[in-house]
Amino acid sequence: MAKKVYELTASVNTENPQAVRRVLEDLIKSGSVTLTDGSFQVEAKMVGESARELNRTLLSALRKVEKKTRLRAEWAFGKRVERFFDHVPKGSSTGS
Repeated sequence: MAKKVYELTASVNTENPQAVRRVLEDLIKSGSVTLTDGSFQVEAKMVGESARELNRTLLSALRKVEKKTRLRAEWAFGKRVERFFDHVPKGSSTGS
């Protein structure tokens, strides 16, 4: 399967912001990580085969440093947007 560039918009909640920030900054090469009201707002571009695979990779890395980390993410490729809460897909949409 071909690699695609996905645009990530996410909210990350955690009880260990210092450790989670380091992981986010290591994984997010192109984008921003901002701490607001106790959660991180992430906007980035990431390359992978699917939104599900990228979401799983990101959440697994975050939970290695803090088990109680929660991830709400939207992965956009072209006009298609896939939403996840942690590992669970919450639907997708195709914009016009």
